Amino acid sequence: MNAPSRLFLAALLAGTALTLPAHAEDVPPAVQAILDNFERQTGIEPDYENIETDSDGNVTITKMTVKVEGKDGNPPMAMMIGSLGFEDIEDQGDGLYEIGSSSFEGIKLDFGTGSEAFSISMPAGSAEGWFVKVAADDASPEETLRASMNVARKMSSGPMSVTAMGQTFTSEGFEQTWDGDPKTGAGDYTMHLKTVTIPEPAIAALDQMGIMKQLGYQGLTFDITSKGKTTIADGNMGFDINFAYVGKDMGSLSFAFNANGVPMAAYAELQSAQQGGKQPDFTALMPQLQNVSFGGFSFRFDDASLVKRVLPIAAQMQGMDEATLITTAGAMAQMGLMQLQNQAFSDQAGQAISTFLKDPKSITIAAKPAAPVKVSELMALDPAKPGDAITKLGVTVTAND
Repeated sequence: MNAPSRLFLAALLAGTALTLPAHAEDVPPAVQAILDNFERQTGIEPDYENIETDSDGNVTITKMTVKVEGKDGNPPMAMMIGSLGFEDIEDQGDGLYEIGSSSFEGIKLDFGTGSEAFSISMPAGSAEGWFVKVAADDASPEETLRASMNVARKMSSGPMSVTAMGQTFTSEGFEQTWDGDPKTGAGDYTMHLKTVTIPEPAIAALDQMGIMKQLGYQGLTFDITSKGKTTIADGNMGFDINFAYVGKDMGSLSFAFNANGVPMAAYAELQSAQQGGKQPDFTALMPQLQNVSFGGFSFRFDDASLVKRVLPIAAQMQGMDEATLITTAGAMAQMGLMQLQNQAFSDQAGQAISTFLKDPKSITIAAKPAAPVKVSELMALDPAKPGDAITKLGVTVTAND
């Protein structure tokens, strides 16, 4: 799951985490599944003021709190959720429950202490079509994975804010959608963290050298988006991920990645190690891990004035004019890439960089192998010949396409 999604779900769910012995008999099975499954992942025990179930089976939990002491280099954390509501709860059978709608209000997280402290506030959030799966004590890796997945047709929040070092960053909110198989969790998703704003005072505090001001940015505004697909079959997972950062009056930075054959047993090992407080041991899984295959990846930047702002400043720092910097940059990159022992790739990369700097539109690094490449195939390549891996993966660098 992508990072913004994890952050949002942590804010929504970290308070609904563990066994609640004093009230366990009042908790419907679907809500108890949320509590138990999150306990299995985190080991965090919350407290709350009250839990109520109405005549229709709707559940409201008030003033949920979580506190984690800082230890082993990890900062302390405290969370408060004013209220959590769960409505239209239905038993789908085989340990699968659907929560028609959920609401979360008054969410606040505090991390760390002193100068390293920061807080996240989210006044309200909601979820629709939330499917929760119970994991038995003897659950298979597939069942354990599904139980830990937060699968909902739609999750969203209102405005959010992050305060750190006396500065406040804001976002208009978060939205995630999902369409797939509730039993396995496989499906298509989209995510959007909307209009993140870092104001001028915060930029000044973070940028002591004033580089951003020299570039003409009084503040930063950007969106983060993601879309992708997860497949689950025959004990393996597959991922097709597209992630993008879009900065206003700057440009967009996007990343795409495809992998298949990732064993769910590896996920089970990670969870087992976490619960036991030890490092995961993948030795027994190496035969399966070597069958993981990569279908390709891409890393692309589309300029919207950032490069044109940077070039004159970079040239001045190098003691040359802008035209000279553009002329020499491609050649310098080409020389630096010679150590990869792939002349065609070095030439292509140098030419692409020159083309891009002369007329900044886009530059893309991509791997498009003729057929998916397994980990075992990459491990069999001679590490003294890195150019072979570049050829095998079909790596290219292109500009303004």
